[in-house]
Amino acid sequence: MKAVENGGTSIGIKCKDGVVLAVEKIINSKLLVPGRNKRIQTIDRHVGVVYSGLLPDGRHFVNRGRDEARTFKSTYKTVISVPHLMDRLGIFVQNYTCYNSVRPFGVVSIVGGIDANGPHLYMIEPSGACWGYSGAATGKGRQIAKSELEKLNYEEVTVEEAVKHAARIIHLAHEDNKDKDYELEISWVSHATNGKHEFVPDELVAQARKAAEEEDEEDEEDDEN
Repeated sequence: MKAVENGGTSIGIKCKDGVVLAVEKIINSKLLVPGRNKRIQTIDRHVGVVYSGLLPDGRHFVNRGRDEARTFKSTYKTVISVPHLMDRLGIFVQNYTCYNSVRPFGVVSIVGGIDANGPHLYMIEPSGACWGYSGAATGKGRQIAKSELEKLNYEEVTVEEAVKHAARIIHLAHEDNKDKDYELEISWVSHATNGKHEFVPDELVAQARKAAEEEDEEDEEDDEN
């Protein structure tokens, strides 16, 4: 959990028509190529995941999720439902706490997807505990993010609106790391994308981030006045 608390902020928002995932990628070196080393990944066509903590552990978690989804589809000839996938991954993560030959996962993962029963959002902790959420946050700025997520009306918000909220929340959560720049990654899965997990177009992300920064500047000016 210490590794998770020092990681970039990740959030998930369950909307009335889908799910939005977002993450703050701190730029630790000017030598890093922008846009590489994606932190949001796809488990199956209809399921995406974002995580905070030890990145290699996150990739291992994603690979296991892909194996589970592929095996289920091969056996039952249909895509796996999000709750069923979460049950399997929760058991897998919990197994890593049971033996002295392995260590627990150093990531908290937020998984979002859409299936026949609508949108789903889950968060899996290193203990294997798996909970369903309307809004979830983890990482360094999780407390600020959680307080902002609690203000949203999840019965009414759409994925387009959630993208703007996600950019604003990540920007607020970045306050503790103002000395470092960050990249913003946002993805969505909804009926508008035909149930497919995709990255939000760069233009929309740029617009949402610009609006968040302008709103923050206006708030600072109001405080000064």
